[in-house]
Amino acid sequence: MTSTTMPMLETYPAEINLDRGKLAAAIDALIACAEACTACADACLSEESVVDLTKCIRTNLDCADVCATTARVLSRHTGYDANISRALLDACAMVCKSCGDECGSHAEMHEHCRICADACRACEQTCRDLHSTIS
Repeated sequence: MTSTTMPMLETYPAEINLDRGKLAAAIDALIACAEACTACADACLSEESVVDLTKCIRTNLDCADVCATTARVLSRHTGYDANISRALLDACAMVCKSCGDECGSHAEMHEHCRICADACRACEQTCRDLHSTIS
């Protein structure tokens, strides 16, 4: 499936004060991470050892919510406020690190946790990369 993020950013009629390529990469990583975290939480709920995965499920759901919200905010540019973007990217990087670490601790037993940990780590880095470009 082809992402619509960059074509949408390219059609935005006004100036965007961010590197559109990095912005598109961040939005795509955020959406992918939110999906991975939602799917991982659901898979954890189906595991026999679900009680042992309570923290993982909670962290997945928190990460999915923060990533989805950050993607939505970064997709809007009218009345843009760099302070809000920076704060959301900081929060997102923090929750992605936490979720990546938690899922990583289950990765040897559950493949869905390994996949999710990888998505979280990629998203964390992408958020940090975009944050570093915001003045």
